[in-house]
Amino acid sequence: MNFDIIRCGRAVLHVTDLEKSRAFYDALGFIETDSDDDNIFFRGLEEHNHHSLWLKKKAEPALEVISYKVRSEEDLQALAHFFEKQDRKVKWMEAGTQKAVGRSLRVMDPAGMPVEYYAEMETVDRMLQRYEVYKGAKVQRIDHFNCMVSNVEAAHDYYIDQLGFACSEYTAGEEERIWAAWLHRKPSVHDVAFMNGPGPRLHHIGFWLKDPMSLIDGCDYLASLGYGPSIERGPGRHGLSNAFFLYLRDPDGHRIELYNGDYLTSDPDFKPIRWDLNDPMRQTFWGHEAPDSWFEEATEVLDIHTGKIRPLQEPLLKKRKPNFVT
Repeated sequence: MNFDIIRCGRAVLHVTDLEKSRAFYDALGFIETDSDDDNIFFRGLEEHNHHSLWLKKKAEPALEVISYKVRSEEDLQALAHFFEKQDRKVKWMEAGTQKAVGRSLRVMDPAGMPVEYYAEMETVDRMLQRYEVYKGAKVQRIDHFNCMVSNVEAAHDYYIDQLGFACSEYTAGEEERIWAAWLHRKPSVHDVAFMNGPGPRLHHIGFWLKDPMSLIDGCDYLASLGYGPSIERGPGRHGLSNAFFLYLRDPDGHRIELYNGDYLTSDPDFKPIRWDLNDPMRQTFWGHEAPDSWFEEATEVLDIHTGKIRPLQEPLLKKRKPNFVT
């Protein structure tokens, strides 16, 4: 393996009304780095890169791409060679074609998710100690992606065996088939999770908060502005990952998780934690269930080559409800 994937880096979402989206993400406490008539670039308070969330005005909501930061341009070349050897068509995005981002490559992963890798992004002022701009949930940084896919085991094996990710936690059912998996490159619980369901779809993007109280502050701030109906699930604590969570739906239905409280996974002797599919505490540690929308609804994804919505495939593993993931 001749490439170094550092962490999850950004997501590019299509939204139908930029002003409605701006108001929502501003209420969460994001920093608007830049914008024009068709785009808004947001970042968290501690992020020194230009953005971690790019909203594009389009006719229909969708995920354009999820992106990972790599160490260098050489890593991009190595990844391109790696994918081409697997007959995976790579789409190069040359420097200057995307605001603030250098040369990058895009590819459809085996699960059908549109994935991008980049090495360079413009830097901006970190707002970590600009406490006068803290508001809402005081979002700090991007943390992870969650992808709903039809074959979790295949995605798990590919990302670990081929791309060098490690597994922190997983859910297994009968015959030890994997129903969900949490995989990481940075030393936390995950950069990406895969959950069982009709896919490919983006289930949510997770953003890190500085403390659990920020979840409560976020709920209060959102409710005071009339966004109470946008709160889909939580606040609560996951059994899986041990993290505090709050799930929200933006004006186009894209799901955002506000997240705090997982743990270090960098030790080389760390062993993945197994959860039984029938263990209710894996869902929410405190016991309350998620609404049906959490299992059934997710963001459709675009094919990077055609620009069209990817057709859904039914999951290989069947159950009354897909299991909870973080």
